[in-house]
Amino acid sequence: MKSIKAVAIGLALLGLALTGCQKGLEPIPVEGTSVDNFDQEMASLQSAACPVPLYAAPGPLVAVNFGENHLRFWPYTGNDFSGEPQDPVNLIFFGKADPRDIRAALMALSGDRTAFGYPPMPPFNSTWDDAIGDVQTGFSEADGWSGGCIQLACGEYGPIRFHVRLFKMGKWTVGNAHFEVLIPGTTDHQVLNWEVAEQLVIADFMRSGLLDANLPMIPTDPINQSPWRAIPSIIYNGLPVEVRAFIGGPMGDVADDVPMGTDGRAIILNLAGKVPFSPEIRVQDFVINFDQVIPKPFCSSEPYDYVYVNGPVHLMQTTEVQENGTYKMAFRATGDLIVVPVNPMTSEAVGAPMAAKIAEEHGAMFMNQYWSATSSKYQKLGSLKEAGGGQLFTNLLVRSNGLNGCQQIIRCADEEWRAVSSGAEASGLVTAATIE
Repeated sequence: MKSIKAVAIGLALLGLALTGCQKGLEPIPVEGTSVDNFDQEMASLQSAACPVPLYAAPGPLVAVNFGENHLRFWPYTGNDFSGEPQDPVNLIFFGKADPRDIRAALMALSGDRTAFGYPPMPPFNSTWDDAIGDVQTGFSEADGWSGGCIQLACGEYGPIRFHVRLFKMGKWTVGNAHFEVLIPGTTDHQVLNWEVAEQLVIADFMRSGLLDANLPMIPTDPINQSPWRAIPSIIYNGLPVEVRAFIGGPMGDVADDVPMGTDGRAIILNLAGKVPFSPEIRVQDFVINFDQVIPKPFCSSEPYDYVYVNGPVHLMQTTEVQENGTYKMAFRATGDLIVVPVNPMTSEAVGAPMAAKIAEEHGAMFMNQYWSATSSKYQKLGSLKEAGGGQLFTNLLVRSNGLNGCQQIIRCADEEWRAVSSGAEASGLVTAATIE
């Protein structure tokens, strides 16, 4: 395990665009064009029937073996059911590998990792907690699509943290771990590295005493592409040299995006024991001020259609473990924002300000015989009667019984409701959730 220097984050303000869910569905129009009936509109969209189409298996699938046990799965996570890979799977758990057991094991640990070379400062001396993050999908040949019901974070929401998503696949649990930074002036994170996060999780399970003494862990063969994705140069150049050294990147500023480190393998952790859980409720409740120039999130008229977005976004998440072991998560983020069209080269206003409202809700349940993960996002910009106004709604449902659904609906001023067809892309940044 490499030793780590003390780190501090100081980034310039940055803007990124998100890609939404991709599936063509018949939309349900919402009456009214004012932001005043926003909650009613979102509730109406959420209550509308979400079709359950047959989603094709993503590919290619890979196989891993542990003794006589085999798992054939997609070695990536996704944002929906399109098969577009998002994050590489770099952790696989076997044995006492229920996601709730993994959660309990990590949360039982102290933050003292100095024996592995980590400095006594956040997030390296932080304890694990439930993470606020986007709901993602996984896939295995035996069980089909899975959802990341349980997410964990080592470190606060910002400025930097380690983030893990867990996906149940039969007797296995697979996961992705990554090290990321909160982009100042936004509620979004940018991944910086996959490998260093995998190493931290390995170190913590070595500390836990739960690994099988005879065969604690083994690496897989290469299962995903290396390197995977890249850090935008404008973000990388805002990182302190200590962070650049920690992730193994160039020490100087760069002109091109920096590939994100991974060896293309996952580590299989063989858990022989588990930590008894206790019923509990955990609450995270805070406000982030969105203050950023970004590409217009939807209903843009040209590639250089940018807006300045300002206003508070309130994030609140509650997680609960009940006496019978049932895990529940409920997340909601809301924001009342001001959006001003700007020239991206000068940041000067080129149009009148518009009011915007955003809301995002995630939910998860994990029981012995059933699990589910859901995500809904509704963003409303101005009025459908004014130039540049529009509405965006996305919905994702992933359930162990296979009743899955995914939709994205966009409405722009002077246009009819439309659903994004399969394979099409639409950005949506003004969101109260994370990229990762």
